[in-house]
Amino acid sequence: MQAMKDIMPKEGIWSGFAISKNEMPYVAQTVVMGGNPRVGLEDNLYLSKGKLATNPQLVEKAIRIVTDLGVEIMSTSETREKLKLVKHK
Repeated sequence: MQAMKDIMPKEGIWSGFAISKNEMPYVAQTVVMGGNPRVGLEDNLYLSKGKLATNPQLVEKAIRIVTDLGVEIMSTSETREKLKLVKHK
């Protein structure tokens, strides 16, 4: 992850993810390195060993990790603004 971050433009906005049991540790690693974590069932089916997850459960767990690290979660409108996205009607 560090090698990829090192080749990004300084103003680049990036996200990180991992699959399987590494998904949540990489949430923390991504945040510590200044990136934006991404989680979902497409990368990991389990909330914990043997316990199937739902997407909302994975997101809630990731939010807990991020906020425990002292980082504030952006709202959807803050995210759109940061990424310079326009909401289409």
